[in-house]
Amino acid sequence: MKKTYKIDVDCAACAEKMQEAIKNTEGVESATVSFMTLKCKVEFKDGVDSDAVIKAARENCKKVESDCEIFI
Repeated sequence: MKKTYKIDVDCAACAEKMQEAIKNTEGVESATVSFMTLKCKVEFKDGVDSDAVIKAARENCKKVESDCEIFI
């Protein structure tokens, strides 16, 4: 399953950190973060609860970039 989320991030380098944090979240197949569009596209692994996974991804992002946000 693929979903797109609106994000808030201050710079392209921060967006790259967010992308890596999301990719490293259990249950995520792939992720792309765009600083230009302020959107994040996430592909989830089959059978996972996407809401729970994206909440975990948001927490992982806050660990590497405290002022970023993923709007769920």
